Amino acid sequence: MSKLESVPPTVGPEGGISTRSGVASVERPAFGLPGVPLFLAWLALVALNIWSFTQERFVLSSVLTLFVIFIVVGFFIVQPNQAKVLTLFGRYVGTERRNGVYWTNPLTVRKNISLRIRNFNSERLKVNDLMGNPIEIAAVIVWRVVDSARAAFDVEDYREFVAIQAETALRHLASQYPYDDYAEGSMSLRGNADEVSEALRRELGVRLQHAGVEVLEARLSHLAYAPEIAGAMLQRQQASAIIAARSQIVQGAVGMVQMALQQLSEQDIVQLDEERKAQMVSNLLVVLTSERGTQPIVNAGSLY
Repeated sequence: MSKLESVPPTVGPEGGISTRSGVASVERPAFGLPGVPLFLAWLALVALNIWSFTQERFVLSSVLTLFVIFIVVGFFIVQPNQAKVLTLFGRYVGTERRNGVYWTNPLTVRKNISLRIRNFNSERLKVNDLMGNPIEIAAVIVWRVVDSARAAFDVEDYREFVAIQAETALRHLASQYPYDDYAEGSMSLRGNADEVSEALRRELGVRLQHAGVEVLEARLSHLAYAPEIAGAMLQRQQASAIIAARSQIVQGAVGMVQMALQQLSEQDIVQLDEERKAQMVSNLLVVLTSERGTQPIVNAGSLY
């Protein structure tokens, strides 16, 4: 019988599904004998069968023929990073992970499960972020099977299961964060790519553990505003950039004016009263913060 363990129904902390059946399959080694020695013994039986047939010992030849057929059906080959899941009359009897040729009970049914690392590139999904803005998002998931029993028996199709759960986790993730960071200190999809990817990997790990799948890496491969609001959001980003640039320009201009007044006072170049200081500050700020080159007006004095 298959080895089963009780698993209490749980709900994953990242929104993962629960094991409602109460039990989950657990992988265990299968019974398998080294295939090379048995194959040599099988060749000896074939030779004995041919000899008995040539000697017209038909009864012995018939028995040996059945025995040879029975033995040859039990051979199977396991490729690198592959596993063979064995069932006997509908019962799970184990998994063979060792590479090479092996022999087992010929009555068992053997199913291939790939243990190789795979990539899953999700389609571009149109979802709403935390602020309700429609965005387009996609991800690349790197995964592999670590428990062949769960992959074979606990889900209908573990490949399709990975695809559906990846899409569900991606939609859930997008709804937890805003696209951009408009409030300083908050997390965003665009500004915190590493943290968002790690959160996606953790959530997928919880969701896919029921299929015996391990998530090695999860990364966003596409992130953009939906076409209907892309223009408006671009203007908003441009406005934010202009405000930030203006703020830096004004801060630098004030520092330069302060430095000019301080040096004029320390070096006693000219004595300015408060009215002239205010006029000088105004003129310097206009010159330093203006987008266009200023045209100076030279006061040459009166001719009369």
